[in-house]
Amino acid sequence: MQVRPTDAPRPTPGDDVPYDLIELLFFAYRDFVSDPDRILADYGFGRAHHRVLHFVQRRPGLTIAELLDLLQITKQSLNRVLKELVETGFVESRMGVQDKRQRKLHSTAAGKELAVRLAQLQAKRINAALAALGPEGGEIVARYLAGLINPSERKKVLGSLAGSD
Repeated sequence: MQVRPTDAPRPTPGDDVPYDLIELLFFAYRDFVSDPDRILADYGFGRAHHRVLHFVQRRPGLTIAELLDLLQITKQSLNRVLKELVETGFVESRMGVQDKRQRKLHSTAAGKELAVRLAQLQAKRINAALAALGPEGGEIVARYLAGLINPSERKKVLGSLAGSD
């Protein structure tokens, strides 16, 4: 699919920059997060809160260290967001059974409800787009998105998806 505004500068011969796909990714991401952004704003939350809530909901018992590794963010940036989610009753931190120093993260009932609500909005958008592609569309899109992940992280990310519902 080539999407090019008529007045946009055209790549020169040999230019391998897929400007149309870059721009489509920008616009797709903008719209993909727009519905959740509106809901999150009602709580005073942003996209960082959404990411934390999503992964804590999807992986009950996730440790702070695992979450930091998963999101590839600093402890400082996670601390603020996590503190707000805990204080507002969306996430709880439980002491580890084996290691009392370890903190395991879990969604509360309110956290699960919000995370699922946000995921359903995004699923609606994804499912509509996939329906237009035909039966193999989901697999093709999944391979494409996996190909955008840094090769050094790809196996780990894909492994973390195994068995997800």
